[in-house]
Amino acid sequence: MSKEKLSQIEGAKEESNYLRGTIREELKTSDPIFNSTNVGLLKFSGTYQQDNRDVRSGGERHYQFMVRSRIPGGKVTHQQMLAELDLCDKFGNGTLRVTDRQGFQIHGVLKTNLQETIRGINACKLSTMNACGDVCRNFMCCPAPYQGSPVHAEMQKAADALAHHFRQRSGSYHEVWLQDGENSTLAYESGDEPIYLKAYLPRKFKFGIALPEDNCIDVYTHDLGLIAVVENETIIGYNILVGGGQGMTPAKKDTFPALGYRMAFIPADQLIPACEAVVKVQRDFGNREDRKYARLKYLIANWGLPKFKAKVEEYYGSVLADPHPADITEVDDHIGWHEQGDGKLFLGINIENGRIKDEGDLQLKTGFRTLLAKYPLPLRLTALQGVILCNVEPAWKEDIEAILRAHGFKLADELSLARRYSISCPALPTCGLAVTESERVMPQLMDDIEAAMAQCGLAGERITVHMTGCPNGCARPYTPDIGLVGKARGKYSIYLGGSSYGIRLCYLYKDMVLQEEIAKVLLPVLAQYREQRHNPQESFGDFCHRLGKEGLVGE
Repeated sequence: MSKEKLSQIEGAKEESNYLRGTIREELKTSDPIFNSTNVGLLKFSGTYQQDNRDVRSGGERHYQFMVRSRIPGGKVTHQQMLAELDLCDKFGNGTLRVTDRQGFQIHGVLKTNLQETIRGINACKLSTMNACGDVCRNFMCCPAPYQGSPVHAEMQKAADALAHHFRQRSGSYHEVWLQDGENSTLAYESGDEPIYLKAYLPRKFKFGIALPEDNCIDVYTHDLGLIAVVENETIIGYNILVGGGQGMTPAKKDTFPALGYRMAFIPADQLIPACEAVVKVQRDFGNREDRKYARLKYLIANWGLPKFKAKVEEYYGSVLADPHPADITEVDDHIGWHEQGDGKLFLGINIENGRIKDEGDLQLKTGFRTLLAKYPLPLRLTALQGVILCNVEPAWKEDIEAILRAHGFKLADELSLARRYSISCPALPTCGLAVTESERVMPQLMDDIEAAMAQCGLAGERITVHMTGCPNGCARPYTPDIGLVGKARGKYSIYLGGSSYGIRLCYLYKDMVLQEEIAKVLLPVLAQYREQRHNPQESFGDFCHRLGKEGLVGE
C-alpha cells in the first residue's frame, strides 16, 4: 500500500516515534487544546479531547478531556475506586462513570490538569494505556466473583494474561505522563512494539471473554470474542469469534454493525498465540486508507471467513480446529445478592447509565465513600455499567443495604428487569460524535417504556434497551431487544428483533422518531407481543424477530 493512499492518522502514527509526537511539549503551553496530530496520538494514552457543548458561547468552545482507565475484567480494589472518585472531584466534573466496557471514565478534565490526572490513576496502580486508540483495548470478562469452581478465576486470569501480552511496550507513555526526572518511581518498560510495530493497528480492537450460560459482556460484538468451553469444571479451550463490531456511518451505506463469526476452537494453553495471529493479520491487512472501513469486520467481509482463517493459520503456524458446539444460551446482569461459593456473598449494584454522582437525594458518590470506608472490599465493574461488591460476610448484609438506601441507591427488588438491563452512552454534551442526547434522557425514557410495559401487563419482563446518541454504537444498540440510535437532534432510529443475550442483530423498525414518541411507538408492539407470543418463554426480541418488521403492528 503506497504511503500516498494512507489516511492522515496513519502517517502521524508512523512518524510519532512510538506515540511521543510533541505531546510533552504541548503540555507545557497555555493553549487549552493540542494540535490535530497530537489529538489523535492522545487516544493511545486513554484520553480524548472534547468540548462541552452546553457551555459554548458566541461560538467559542470550552475544551476539556475525558480520561479512561483500562481495567481488565473490571477488577478494582476499594482504594482504586476511592482514588478515582477523588480524582473526579479534584480534576473532573465531579462525576465518575462506569463504562459499558468495564472501565472508569473521568469527564471534564482541563488540559492544565491532564498530566496530574493520568499520574493519579497510575499512582493507584491502574492505567489509561490501551484504554483508547488503535490497539487492543480493555479485555472484558465476566466479573462475577464465584468461588465454587475455578472457571471464573481462570477466565479472569486469561483476561489479565491477554491484557499484559497486548499492552503497549513503548516507553513513550512513561516519558510523557509519568516521568519525574531521573529518579522517577513510576518507571515503565521501554522498547519498541513487537506486536503493533510503528503504525500500530488500523483501528481499535476489542476483546471479550464469556461463558455460554452468561454472555454478560456481549461477546459477539467484539473484534475477537472468546467463549470459554468448560468440561469437568475446567476451561479446556475457547471458541474464537472474529469480526464483531457495532459502529456504522449513515452516510456510508456499505458500513454496518456485525456479529462475530465462529472461526475456530483453540486449547486453553494456545490462547495467546492464536489471538496474536488474529491481531497480526488485522495489523497487516486491515484497511489503512479509510478509517470507516478499518475494523476487522470489513477485512472479513471482503475476504470471507475461509480466506481469513487460512491467513490466521499461516501466522499461527498450524491448522485451527473447527469451533466446539458450545455457544451462548443466556445472560446474567449480576445485580442483587448472590452466594459467592465460599460462605460469603457478593452484591451487584445497579448504577443507572453508569454515572456515579451526588445530585439531590441521589448521593451515589458519597454512598460509595461511606460504604468502602466501613467495608473496604474488592469490587468489579460490569458491562451493564454496574458495580459488584465482593467478599461480603452474610452478617453485614442488612447494614450494607441500609447504607445504600440512605444514599439513594435502588436495590435489585426496587428495579424492573428492563431498567436493570438498560444502558446508554454519554453522548451530549461532551462526545464529539453525538448528534443528540442519550445518557441524560435515558432515565425519563425508561420511565416511559416501563409505563408502556405495565399498561400491556409486561412489567416483570426482561426487555433489554440500549441507547446511543449516534450510530457509532458505543452502548451496543444493534443487538438487544430494543435499540435506540440517535439520528438527528431529538430524533432516534428504533431497532427491534435483537436478543437479550446478544446473539442476533436487530433490524430497523422506525426511523427519525422523536424522543417523546418512542414509548408511544413501542406501545402497540408490546401489546401485540403480550397477545401473540408463542409462550411466556418467548422473549420480546425473539417475537419481533419471528414476525419480522412486516408482521408487527404499525407497519
